[in-house]
Amino acid sequence: MKKIKILSISAIVLIIIGLLIPENMTIPVRNASAKDWNHKTFWFEPWGSSGVHKGIDIFGKKGTPVLSSTKGVVVYTGTMGKGGNVVAVLGPKWRIHYYAHLESISVSGGALLWSGAAIGTLGDSGNALGKPPHIHYSIFSLIPIPWLITTETQGWKKVFFLNPHEKLK
Repeated sequence: MKKIKILSISAIVLIIIGLLIPENMTIPVRNASAKDWNHKTFWFEPWGSSGVHKGIDIFGKKGTPVLSSTKGVVVYTGTMGKGGNVVAVLGPKWRIHYYAHLESISVSGGALLWSGAAIGTLGDSGNALGKPPHIHYSIFSLIPIPWLITTETQGWKKVFFLNPHEKLK
């Protein structure tokens, strides 16, 4: 019984510490600015088979370094159907920062990153093949944020997805 209580308290403390760490975010494409994405594309519909666009696309020259937008730990690198070459980083506030359509990946799972660390290069992999080079950048909260729910298409999913434009501007 004491072990369960200690584990519960430890988990709560760990969650609180994660929520208190500041994000200090940076734009995840070297030398990019807010002019390199359309801030109205977050939750834009219709957006292919996913219904709505749950992130922003940041455009640039193929091969441009893609940077971690915040400090964190790499929780996934690899290939996914629509996303092509992808990297997922667990950052402060228990948020997953997802980078898709990379040309190359330069980090591996478990790597500790700081904001601005190179994670790969800009590309057109996955369902972006043949389109202008860009990354799809999403922020997914592991802790639901219920006041973000809307009546839009898939609006209930907004409890998990944050608008990257609002975080980067």
